[in-house]
Amino acid sequence: MIALLRRELLLAARHPADTLAACLFFLLVTALFPFGVGPAPETLARLAPGALLAAALLAALLPLDRLFGAEAEDGSLDQLLLSGLSGTQIAAVKALAHWLTTGAPLLLATPVAAAMLNLPEAAWGVAMLALGLATLILSLLGTAGAALTLGARRGGVLLPLLVLPLAIPAMIFGAAAIEAAASGVSWRPFILLLAAFAAAAAPLAPLAAGAALRAD
Repeated sequence: MIALLRRELLLAARHPADTLAACLFFLLVTALFPFGVGPAPETLARLAPGALLAAALLAALLPLDRLFGAEAEDGSLDQLLLSGLSGTQIAAVKALAHWLTTGAPLLLATPVAAAMLNLPEAAWGVAMLALGLATLILSLLGTAGAALTLGARRGGVLLPLLVLPLAIPAMIFGAAAIEAAASGVSWRPFILLLAAFAAAAAPLAPLAAGAALRAD
């Protein structure tokens, strides 16, 4: 599993286009909000929690349709399944690699996006924590969705329709935590709910993805 994770990280380092595209998409979407709703600081600050979560989840969704696709086409996915690793283990490593190469870089861009949306600086740390957990949840759910839609016609269209509804609780809890931090009230209950969602998805999503890979 460690060797597979290292391989995934090396491939991402050699081809950083997906990571750069996700970060640029995240920043561009947040930059569009001031043009759409007006530059009033109060309005932007009120919209900032939901805008940050929505932009981050959509950006993290971009590379998911290629998570298993290239390996399924060249036969290396079959070799991985014959290597002694279970489908669940492969899916877990894929989900972690996706978060490290997509979700983690989005955290580095969060302060810039938060500043563009006039989010109070006191809430920036909570925003990074909420986005970290929310993108981890999307990586787990997205890995399961990518495995389920592998080989399907128009799988790239089906994947968002399958994953985004399941990620709605993560967006709700994450936005609520950021809004609570910006308002000066306790944000911990919402972060704990988000962490509980991630803890539930951590074993269940790779199991579903592994079963789908074996079925394919």
